[in-house]
Amino acid sequence: MLTKKSWKNLKIVAGVFSAIALTQFLGANTSAQAADKLVVRYGPLAESASLADLKKAAETGELPASLGTYTKRLTEQQRSFLVRGLKTRVPVNVVTLDRLLNTQLGNTILNDISTALNREDKAGSQAIRAGLILGANSPQGLSMLSFIAAYPSQNLEINVPQALTVARSLNMAFWRTQQFMLAMTPRIDPSKLQLARSFDPTQPGSAQVQILNLNLNDEKRQRKIPIDVYWSNSISPDKPVIVFSHGFGLVRTDLRYLAEHLASHGYVVAALEHPGSNITANKGINSLKPQEFLARPQDISFVVDELEKLNQNANNPLQGKLATNKVMVVGYSFGGTTALALAGGEFQIANLKQSCEQNAAKLTLVEGFLCVAKQLPENSYQLRDERIKQIVALNPATSLLFGQTGLTKVQVPTLMLTGSADNVTPALSEQMISFAKIPSPKWLAAAVGGTHLSVVDPSVTSDPQGKTNPSVSSREVVGEKAADVRKYVKAVTLAMAAQLTPEASKYAVFLTPDYAQVASTRLFPFRLLTEIPPAAMGLMPGN
Repeated sequence: MLTKKSWKNLKIVAGVFSAIALTQFLGANTSAQAADKLVVRYGPLAESASLADLKKAAETGELPASLGTYTKRLTEQQRSFLVRGLKTRVPVNVVTLDRLLNTQLGNTILNDISTALNREDKAGSQAIRAGLILGANSPQGLSMLSFIAAYPSQNLEINVPQALTVARSLNMAFWRTQQFMLAMTPRIDPSKLQLARSFDPTQPGSAQVQILNLNLNDEKRQRKIPIDVYWSNSISPDKPVIVFSHGFGLVRTDLRYLAEHLASHGYVVAALEHPGSNITANKGINSLKPQEFLARPQDISFVVDELEKLNQNANNPLQGKLATNKVMVVGYSFGGTTALALAGGEFQIANLKQSCEQNAAKLTLVEGFLCVAKQLPENSYQLRDERIKQIVALNPATSLLFGQTGLTKVQVPTLMLTGSADNVTPALSEQMISFAKIPSPKWLAAAVGGTHLSVVDPSVTSDPQGKTNPSVSSREVVGEKAADVRKYVKAVTLAMAAQLTPEASKYAVFLTPDYAQVASTRLFPFRLLTEIPPAAMGLMPGN
């Protein structure tokens, strides 16, 4: 019987031998087994340097003279960046890399890199895979130099403009995120696995779903808030009311599939539209007003107030069946930020303002978005609503806004979901670091290869013909390609909702690492944990 260590070693050997086999196959169509020259192309301009010269450049800091026509156009900072890039080791081991390249995300990585490398035959992805695996298995680990040395072609020709685009997406934080997530492999409990397979939480319930459309008007704040209430005849006050908060620039139907799923299991779901940050109001980040960070949580509190009134209306089919003192908020993206505020997370504006001003020249997209809130007049804001008993935050934006201690004040059970390939709210900075600060009970669910829009209803990301909308980034995994991710979201969200019901113990198994393994597919491995493992803390920034 194979031990855990021998099984790991076997996987290393298998990965390396598959890469060697690829190299041999590709080498039959090239004049060499591995690259010994790098060709740098920028439009019609092409220059080259030997691998030996590149290794010398990494040691001395001086770029090869043979690249002089190209490099003399660079600033000193750009030259320094290139030298560092040559010798920087990518933080991923061969086992993690081999597993990663077999996923949906792996396909994207290979395709992205292939667009930056010019190759006459059609074996670009296979060649890159071989170079990556063999480079990662080299004594010095994966780096640009080890990749070039292992790449199965006499020359490695790089298209500079495209390479820079790819490098921005495959940065160090990206690789650390993948390493972290794939390291979150649990020890499987066979008894829990058997229980997890006895009931499928991704399947719809037996209840017929109905939708009640309401147009609410908050006269005090002069905000008109439309809501869609998903419900069925099987609703009861034993189950919590669930309120959905959409992402910035989106609509109240961005999680429609999830609302219908929960309603089919007897829950009442109220999906509201935030008038100051929906698709109608979206004209870019510059159109967002700082007051919206406060108005969104207040929108949800207002909706719960209105549902309380509805619960007492004898002419309404929901009368007497709404547990408005027992609410779960599900928020996506900006909605996840909103949910964390309602759960007790404190906006720390003074710290936000300081961070935004100190890092003004290098803010990421999401940091620039959150920095809009620096114009709020107070130093901190506590927007807790006591009726909110737990939350689900899908791909939330959290960095800077909550400061160092704002999330330590979250007072309810929290499920946070992250996607390892999320370029809008990156997993490492926006979810993982934040998750470590939230008090227990808490769960971090992760979709390896999931992007920012993977959890969104396909109707939001497709055109009338059902094809992916051209406005959606090519790096986003959406629609049918992301079906596995949405199935897992349905399972864990239903399990969270059930924790506020008498069926809590029945559904608890779906909030375990074991079920995440059961739900995993070849394209999308899933992970779930309740604390950041000590071994993984070293992959976090600052460690």
